[in-house]
Amino acid sequence: MIENKTDWPEKKYLNQVDLRSPYQTTLAVLKGERPARIPFVTRLETWFKSHTRSNTLPERFQGMSLLELHHAVGVGQLKFMVPYALKLRGVDVEASINGEPCFREYEPEIENFPGMWDLVSTERAGVTETSLHTPLGSLHLCHEMLPEGVLLGTDPYLKEHLIKDEGDLKIVEYILERAEYVPKYDKIVQEQADIGDYGFVVPLLHRIPFQQALLEYFGGIDLFFIQHDHPEMLQRLLSVLDAQMLEFLDCLADFDWPYVEFPDNLHGLMTNPKLFREFCLENYQKYTSILHGQGKKVGSHTDGNVKPLLALLKDSGLDVCESFSPCPLTECTFGEAWAAWRGGPLIWGGIPSPILEASTTDDEFMHHIDNLLQIIQDGQIVLGVVDLFMYHNSIVRVEAIAQRIDKIRRE
Repeated sequence: MIENKTDWPEKKYLNQVDLRSPYQTTLAVLKGERPARIPFVTRLETWFKSHTRSNTLPERFQGMSLLELHHAVGVGQLKFMVPYALKLRGVDVEASINGEPCFREYEPEIENFPGMWDLVSTERAGVTETSLHTPLGSLHLCHEMLPEGVLLGTDPYLKEHLIKDEGDLKIVEYILERAEYVPKYDKIVQEQADIGDYGFVVPLLHRIPFQQALLEYFGGIDLFFIQHDHPEMLQRLLSVLDAQMLEFLDCLADFDWPYVEFPDNLHGLMTNPKLFREFCLENYQKYTSILHGQGKKVGSHTDGNVKPLLALLKDSGLDVCESFSPCPLTECTFGEAWAAWRGGPLIWGGIPSPILEASTTDDEFMHHIDNLLQIIQDGQIVLGVVDLFMYHNSIVRVEAIAQRIDKIRRE
């Protein structure tokens, strides 16, 4: 375990030192430093997949891998990975797509429980139905992938969540109490070695308990009914998830990595300030304190409208708000977040994808970028396109941003 953040290894997973590289500049920002080059590290995968699948990839990029595309454009690669799996003891899992069986295993290792994304294809349109059979009964969930989603490189939609009634909650408790933590740390280390200095691998933990309940176990509408009609059910689930999270964080003490993230998809309308204070704030403070004690910086995926949550996020203990999505994606302007989060949390993101669309003129685009770069000139940030760089966004404009960053000289 790293005892002090100043002891972080500069090049543990890399072959040569480049202090202006995406990896090193990002690491410097996480450590509280202000590197000579502003880091620009983002995801181009959705754009790359969609243009590859539709045979519209520009000629100069044809034959390239995703990492080679990042090199060609001059932008670091952000890669999310899960650092552990759960072995579901006493659970028989089966899945089918469009009625055709595609998976069956007793006590499988699942990296994305409870979403079960391991079993859902992103390359085939249709409905994936998954069942988890236990001695207490069975749970069911359902994902749908539309044909246009395959072409656009987006993820399936979760149509049916795991918990519909108290009986389902008992089955979830049975599964969680028996699930075994299986480290996958070597995969993270190898992926960072493969990407090298030109990207940053971010290990994703589970969402915090309330966000799991909201997005994975109940779904938005059902959760709010449960909260009103059966608050004890929600509290039971949150208690079990909290105990599980504390167990996972204890295991992560053996994982030497400078930064980890909760994929919480925070939105100030769904997780409003009242709910955040009641169900999220204390957990964030508790979890970040544990991870800070391990020498890790901690972020959350905050891709929704966080304007109502600006002050609360500052008090959360989070070091990073990753995928911060400002106006015109949300009502929160970049300037509002920049002013509210002076001293932390750091912003990772900040470039709204609509300015990379044809509806934004070249002059409007450059004006937006010049203003953004002026604001952040003396600050700490990791730039990225948020939330996703999509099929209809301009790769030429991403390249232009990278070129503008290269012209900036910071002492």
